[in-house]
Amino acid sequence: MPNTFSRRGALKLGAALPLAAPALLTTTAARADGHAKKDIGMASYRRMQLGGFEVVTLLTNTRTVEGPQNIFGMNVDAAEFNAVSEAAFLPNDKMQFFFTPTLVNTGSEVILFDTGQDPAGITSALDAAGYAAGDVNKVVITHMHGDHIGGLMGDAGETFANASYVTGAIEHNHWAGAENDNFNAKVKPLEAKFSMIDDGASVASGITAVGAFGHTPGHMTYMIESGGKQLLLMADLANHYVYSLAHPDWEVRFDMDKAAAAASRRKVLGMLAADKVPTVGYHMPFPGVGYVAAKGDAFEYVPVSYQMML
Repeated sequence: MPNTFSRRGALKLGAALPLAAPALLTTTAARADGHAKKDIGMASYRRMQLGGFEVVTLLTNTRTVEGPQNIFGMNVDAAEFNAVSEAAFLPNDKMQFFFTPTLVNTGSEVILFDTGQDPAGITSALDAAGYAAGDVNKVVITHMHGDHIGGLMGDAGETFANASYVTGAIEHNHWAGAENDNFNAKVKPLEAKFSMIDDGASVASGITAVGAFGHTPGHMTYMIESGGKQLLLMADLANHYVYSLAHPDWEVRFDMDKAAAAASRRKVLGMLAADKVPTVGYHMPFPGVGYVAAKGDAFEYVPVSYQMML
């Protein structure tokens, strides 16, 4: 495939600057899941350079959720949860969720990791960043929760008609046997185009699957490496910058195997802290990019500033 930089280079590269000018979210519109996308004046993409790769985080949706302890810290009492929230300057009655697929342009392939909740959200964010759905050569699904596979298919059919698809074999096999509506609607029609991989597999040169099971049976993270630099796409390993890092053993509603998910969090977050590798979290505050620092028996999230502009 021709290099996407040359085809739509001026718009994508922002006159060769690592970060392009902000593109504002569209006005409030109905979502397929019954929620609304807020016009909060936030850029819908963030462009970074990782060695010879272009990495773009894509905000497909953000929404307010009531009752944070219905999701995080389910195994601690309300007084402890409220104290942790107050110390972090967070309200304890609501929280903001972000949905952030990531695009990696290697120069020879355009690879999209996860697809958001619906085709409209991902295609809008791609367009803001200077890409079209037809530019995507490969779609990698980290796991098969609805907010990661929702953009694969819509009323108009397949969103990424020029792409092949990759996902973990364990993950696929679980959902294929689960009689799941999202899987049947979004993944099953595309199964002939899917390749199944295992932990440690190479998705492309410089991109390696790293198993982090527990959130779902075959949940994968992906290590991106280029020019001696690394970045881990951690998907839903840790979904809140305070609750998941400062308290990695807190139970999370959407973790299917809560003990395994906590063990994966400790293992992967420990590696990120020790090796000082930046990470992209699918549900972290946009642009979703930060570092992990060890703090006592747990961790602290350090949002990226200008490190990846240099």
